Amino acid sequence: MRPVSSISQMMIFIKTQFEGIHSYPDAPEGVEFLKHSHRHMFHVRVWIDVFHNDREIEFILFKRYVESLLKDGNMNHKSCEMISDDLFALIGGTYPNRNIWIEISEDDENGSYKQYNV
Repeated sequence: MRPVSSISQMMIFIKTQFEGIHSYPDAPEGVEFLKHSHRHMFHVRVWIDVFHNDREIEFILFKRYVESLLKDGNMNHKSCEMISDDLFALIGGTYPNRNIWIEISEDDENGSYKQYNV
Protein backbone atom coordinates (compact mmCIF):
# COMPACT_ATOMS: atom_id res chain seq x y z
CA MET A 1 0.00 0.00 0.00
CA ARG A 2 1.34 3.45 -0.97
CA PRO A 3 1.61 6.10 1.75
CA VAL A 4 -1.19 8.66 1.64
CA SER A 5 1.30 11.49 1.07
CA SER A 6 2.33 10.01 -2.30
CA ILE A 7 -1.22 10.13 -3.68
CA SER A 8 -2.57 13.32 -2.13
CA GLN A 9 -2.08 17.03 -2.56
CA MET A 10 -2.13 19.01 0.66
CA MET A 11 -3.37 22.58 0.78
CA ILE A 12 -4.58 24.88 3.48
CA PHE A 13 -7.09 27.65 2.89
CA ILE A 14 -8.15 30.87 4.48
CA LYS A 15 -11.27 32.99 4.02
CA THR A 16 -11.53 36.71 4.55
CA GLN A 17 -13.37 39.73 3.19
CA PHE A 18 -12.77 43.39 2.60
CA GLU A 19 -14.75 46.42 1.54
CA GLY A 20 -13.79 47.75 -1.85
CA ILE A 21 -14.89 50.19 -4.51
CA HIS A 22 -14.43 49.60 -8.22
CA SER A 23 -15.94 50.29 -11.61
CA TYR A 24 -16.29 48.49 -14.93
CA PRO A 25 -15.60 51.13 -17.60
CA ASP A 26 -16.50 48.78 -20.48
CA ALA A 27 -19.69 47.42 -18.94
CA PRO A 28 -22.00 46.01 -21.62
CA GLU A 29 -25.52 47.20 -22.40
CA GLY A 30 -27.95 46.22 -19.71
CA VAL A 31 -25.50 46.80 -16.84
CA GLU A 32 -24.27 50.30 -17.70
CA PHE A 33 -24.58 51.29 -14.03
CA LEU A 34 -21.40 49.26 -13.40
CA LYS A 35 -19.42 51.93 -15.26
CA HIS A 36 -19.72 54.11 -12.15
CA SER A 37 -17.77 53.49 -8.96
CA HIS A 38 -19.70 51.18 -6.65
CA ARG A 39 -19.09 49.34 -3.39
CA HIS A 40 -18.83 45.61 -2.74
CA MET A 41 -17.84 43.36 0.08
CA PHE A 42 -15.20 41.27 -1.68
CA HIS A 43 -15.01 37.74 -0.30
CA VAL A 44 -11.64 36.05 -0.68
CA ARG A 45 -10.58 32.45 -0.30
CA VAL A 46 -6.97 31.43 -0.86
CA TRP A 47 -5.65 27.87 -1.00
CA ILE A 48 -1.89 27.21 -0.89
CA ASP A 49 0.24 24.06 -1.07
CA VAL A 50 1.77 22.73 2.10
CA PHE A 51 4.29 19.94 2.15
CA HIS A 52 3.73 18.25 5.50
CA ASN A 53 0.96 17.69 8.05
CA ASP A 54 2.38 19.75 10.89
CA ARG A 55 1.00 23.21 10.05
CA GLU A 56 3.87 24.20 7.78
CA ILE A 57 2.01 27.45 7.09
CA GLU A 58 -0.04 28.43 10.12
CA PHE A 59 -3.63 29.39 9.21
CA ILE A 60 -3.96 32.49 11.34
CA LEU A 61 -0.59 33.92 10.33
CA PHE A 62 -1.30 33.24 6.65
CA LYS A 63 -4.72 34.89 6.95
CA ARG A 64 -3.16 37.96 8.58
CA TYR A 65 -0.60 38.11 5.77
CA VAL A 66 -3.28 37.93 3.05
CA GLU A 67 -5.38 40.56 4.83
CA SER A 68 -2.37 42.88 4.96
CA LEU A 69 -2.21 42.67 1.16
CA LEU A 70 -5.88 43.65 0.83
CA LYS A 71 -5.92 46.76 3.01
CA ASP A 72 -6.40 49.23 0.14
CA GLY A 73 -10.14 49.36 -0.59
CA ASN A 74 -9.94 51.27 -3.88
CA MET A 75 -9.82 48.68 -6.66
CA ASN A 76 -10.26 51.26 -9.45
CA HIS A 77 -11.32 49.36 -12.57
CA LYS A 78 -10.09 45.93 -11.39
CA SER A 79 -12.25 42.87 -11.82
CA CYS A 80 -12.22 39.88 -9.46
CA GLU A 81 -9.87 38.18 -11.94
CA MET A 82 -7.46 41.14 -11.89
CA ILE A 83 -7.51 41.32 -8.09
CA SER A 84 -6.74 37.60 -8.03
CA ASP A 85 -3.73 38.06 -10.34
CA ASP A 86 -2.38 40.86 -8.15
CA LEU A 87 -2.84 38.78 -5.03
CA PHE A 88 -1.14 35.77 -6.61
CA ALA A 89 1.88 37.86 -7.64
CA LEU A 90 2.37 38.97 -4.03
CA ILE A 91 1.70 35.62 -2.36
CA GLY A 92 3.76 33.73 -4.95
CA GLY A 93 6.69 36.05 -4.27
CA THR A 94 6.57 35.25 -0.56
CA TYR A 95 5.71 31.55 -0.98
CA PRO A 96 7.37 30.49 -4.27
CA ASN A 97 6.98 27.16 -6.06
CA ARG A 98 3.56 26.34 -4.65
CA ASN A 99 0.17 25.88 -6.25
CA ILE A 100 -2.07 28.74 -5.18
CA TRP A 101 -5.78 28.86 -5.90
CA ILE A 102 -7.76 32.05 -5.37
CA GLU A 103 -11.50 32.72 -5.33
CA ILE A 104 -12.80 36.27 -5.19
CA SER A 105 -16.47 37.15 -5.20
CA GLU A 106 -18.52 40.31 -5.00
CA ASP A 107 -20.89 40.29 -2.04
CA ASP A 108 -20.43 36.49 -1.78
CA GLU A 109 -22.58 36.09 -4.93
CA ASN A 110 -20.65 36.24 -8.19
CA GLY A 111 -16.94 36.00 -8.75
CA SER A 112 -13.96 34.20 -10.15
CA TYR A 113 -11.81 31.21 -9.28
CA LYS A 114 -8.27 30.87 -10.62
CA GLN A 115 -5.75 28.09 -10.18
CA TYR A 116 -2.09 29.10 -10.39
CA ASN A 117 -0.23 25.82 -10.72
CA VAL A 118 3.56 25.43 -10.66
